[in-house]
Amino acid sequence: MTLEIKTSSVEPIRQTYAYIERRFGNKPATRYQEVSFDVQAAANFHYRPLWKPEKTLNDPTHTALLMQDWYAFKDPRQFYYGAYVQHRARLQDIAESNYAFFEKRELVANLSEAVQQKLMQCLLPFRYVEQTANLHMMSGSAYGYGTVITQACIFAAMDRLGMAQYLSRIGLLLDDNRGEALQHAKTAWMEDAAWQPLRRLCEVSLTEQDWFKLFLLQNLMIDSMLQQLVYGELDQWLVEQGARDIAMLTEFMQDCLNDLRKWSDSVLKTAVAESEHNQQLIQGWIEELLPQVEQAFSSWATLALGSASVESAMNLIQERCKKAGLQLQHASAA
Repeated sequence: MTLEIKTSSVEPIRQTYAYIERRFGNKPATRYQEVSFDVQAAANFHYRPLWKPEKTLNDPTHTALLMQDWYAFKDPRQFYYGAYVQHRARLQDIAESNYAFFEKRELVANLSEAVQQKLMQCLLPFRYVEQTANLHMMSGSAYGYGTVITQACIFAAMDRLGMAQYLSRIGLLLDDNRGEALQHAKTAWMEDAAWQPLRRLCEVSLTEQDWFKLFLLQNLMIDSMLQQLVYGELDQWLVEQGARDIAMLTEFMQDCLNDLRKWSDSVLKTAVAESEHNQQLIQGWIEELLPQVEQAFSSWATLALGSASVESAMNLIQERCKKAGLQLQHASAA
């Protein structure tokens, strides 16, 4: 006697949720698609925000940018909460290991007095710049339109908070957790003439109401300066001074900036390609803001690097603009 087992498959009536099917068709969806597209409330609001009664909740007019479909700002990393947390946890594990190694081996003893002073005066105050960046991206999360952009902005805001905290920890490593290095950095931020253009740029930017203009200021201009000057040229100066161990402590910042650039370049390219209106608007914002950013970092570069040249960072900004479909015409003010 033989026993024959037959199997049958049941074809699901629907492959995904109705709102995802309307956008992508009746096919299996990724987790990123399910939790990112068309989930923001768009109708039936019960009240207007008391702080801006002329707007509705989730109002696309918080920026002068115009989009037919705000969900066009797809994140090429496909970060939703779970994917983002897992990715950043891996980076944090590496960072914690680096900081523990630096502290256990007492590598701060290898740093000369000149290097430690340079770190306190020229690197640690960037924790205030990162705190400002956190608020810039919080603005995009609060006033942006479409979950694909607002969730990516809140992830970026948390990245900036993490970078500010790691910069603070570098200060604590320098003085055995006494906090004197951080106080020295605060004094430099508040009183040193070289920091005042950058401090003014940060403080004035917090009054800006257009969240996408802030997005450009932070992700295109300030971040390019940070990548090339702070974590590029200053890092090279530290290597030349026998302080290459500091690179272990700033690796998290460099990895985050590289990752954020992948996303922000995609957003910029999508916005520019949408319409001539957007292209001209963004071009005008860049022409308005870039001289301020250049002046601010030129002042810092004179203090930190002995030269006011920010040419490498300006070249990076020009390259990123070109990839997005913009022609940056800017004569260096330095």
